[in-house]
Amino acid sequence: MKTAVTLMVRDEADVLPAWLEHHVAQGFDVFVITDNGSVDGTAELLAAFADRGDVVVDLRHDPVHRKQQGVVVTGMARDAAVLHGADWVVNADADEFIVPVDRSLTVGQVLERLDPAVGAFTVPVVNMTGAMAESGAGLGRLHWRDERSAEELRAVGLLAPPSSNAVHVGDPEVVVVQGNHQVSVANGAPVPDELRLEVLHLPWRSWAQYAHRVEVSGLAYEANPELSPSPRHHGMRDYRRLREGVLRAVFSLRFVDDEDAAVGPFRRDDTIAELLLTPRGGAASGVEVPAEVDVPAAEFRALRATGRAVLARDHRIEELEDAVRDAEATAEMLRSTVQHERDRADAANRRIGEVEAELTAVRARRVVRLADRAGEVARRVRRH
Repeated sequence: MKTAVTLMVRDEADVLPAWLEHHVAQGFDVFVITDNGSVDGTAELLAAFADRGDVVVDLRHDPVHRKQQGVVVTGMARDAAVLHGADWVVNADADEFIVPVDRSLTVGQVLERLDPAVGAFTVPVVNMTGAMAESGAGLGRLHWRDERSAEELRAVGLLAPPSSNAVHVGDPEVVVVQGNHQVSVANGAPVPDELRLEVLHLPWRSWAQYAHRVEVSGLAYEANPELSPSPRHHGMRDYRRLREGVLRAVFSLRFVDDEDAAVGPFRRDDTIAELLLTPRGGAASGVEVPAEVDVPAAEFRALRATGRAVLARDHRIEELEDAVRDAEATAEMLRSTVQHERDRADAANRRIGEVEAELTAVRARRVVRLADRAGEVARRVRRH
């Protein structure tokens, strides 16, 4: 059996070495990777990884920045099956670490035991959080599973918990939807509980990483006229906040210190650190781990206060926008109603005019007939 993972990546040098080592250790045989025009050293890291002899690395380059992930990943997933004979394919991002729920297994062992009749199945994604940092990959720092409710997440500027990812059997005609959350392969059987997988997600590793990500994502959306995200799309919201200079404050609300996390809707999970880091904090495989530069506690508290104020302002703006839209919709309905009544009145006036014209014509015909009869009577009288 052969397992493959696809990756479209751009500027993820902080976490990429750990991601690559993790997925090698988890038993993946084939890596189909597209570098999307990285400029932070990611391309060089991938070139070095491609020289490995223990796994197959199909490295590609696509420098276009137009949010074309769905098309690119679909092509990689198909090639994983056609060119590399993959029995199972995982489509991942560089901040996603897939692991079995049973930590005594590897992903490769799970997929080897899984019946191909399953076809495709979804894997839950868990956001990992912790202390806020200026820089660093967060492999040991982000050790809290974020289990805030959808309402609690919205209160800190997040739309909802993350969507599940899709894993599927190798298929030369598969279609992967933008975001890797859905595929065209049908689910044919349930996954046994003992073979369940999950993704530990590190989307907010540091301020430096996230600010860069928001900027390049916003510019990519602007460059692709075929995509028209809502102004309230989470990426577009953060892009506006970045330009306004308030994103850092809002970003701080996604983090939590250990003291607050211990009594909140968070659960400690050191899986990533245990799998990837030595007791001294370095990478177990010898890969260089970026230095962690934490945000001081006092600054973190001040940022959170500002962030809450910004969110309150943004929520109020959205309420007012909704009120304006509702008022405009009501006004349009009233305009339509008035126009409808005007049209009815005009139609009624036209009908009245038609009826009056018809009555006039009838009266005229009646007068003519009466005159004709009177003339006939007068003629008869004269003859007699």
